[in-house]
Amino acid sequence: MSIQLVQNNYGKSRVRLMKVSRRGDWHELQNITVKIALEGDFNDIHLAGDNSKCLPTDTMKNTVYALAAQTDSIEEIESFGLRLAKYFLDNNKQVSHVSIDIVEHPYTRILIDGEPHAHSFTKNEGERRTTSVRMSRDETSVESGLEDLIVIKTTKSGFAGFKKDRYTFLQETDDRIFCTSVKAKWRYASPEAATEKAWGGVRKTILSTFAEHDSSSVQHTLYAMGEAVLNRHTSVSEISFSLPNIHCIPVDVYRFGEPNNNSIFLP
Repeated sequence: MSIQLVQNNYGKSRVRLMKVSRRGDWHELQNITVKIALEGDFNDIHLAGDNSKCLPTDTMKNTVYALAAQTDSIEEIESFGLRLAKYFLDNNKQVSHVSIDIVEHPYTRILIDGEPHAHSFTKNEGERRTTSVRMSRDETSVESGLEDLIVIKTTKSGFAGFKKDRYTFLQETDDRIFCTSVKAKWRYASPEAATEKAWGGVRKTILSTFAEHDSSSVQHTLYAMGEAVLNRHTSVSEISFSLPNIHCIPVDVYRFGEPNNNSIFLP
């Protein structure tokens, strides 16, 4: 029987980096997690135990820290991902394709008497900014995104007219709480378009569409958000979403002697 090694890659995940940029007394802070994967001429590593073309994953980790130290300022994760990918390609002839995935964990300045403190922060729980850079010797693509963006609206959402069978007990409704955790990824038409301003604009469009859309289902609003992003942001060529329902179940307070006013829920 003929056995072939069809596809392979290797790399380093969960490279954690905290960076401080100091401009006098005013400090900026960035906390990211980086994942690196390399593809290329690595067959002999698997087939012959020959490590001569194997860049150690510990070196990959050190490269993240070294390249981060080359700039004093806080860098957008898209720009940093592009620099990392280019470095690995330029310095490793055996590598044909580099994948860089970065998650940014945001921090907010502590307020003292209503004013932001110069060097003290609290970590934001929940939403994270993401990017995925894919670079070969012929082309480069950049995806940006967000994860764990919890959104909720208390009206303008319903779910009715759905298919029913003998196991369907869900009641139809034309007025319900709509709560979900948004995960979105969008691809830019060109790497140069991947900026913080562009990311913020797409996020704003997602939020405004969610708030204003008269929703007949999660899928209905998901499509409306994607349509709005593509119509308003020509730099974005495609977008994908995941919107799991976070259910808010009405509690029957009539049994406690109180009127049911559609106001008490179990999240």
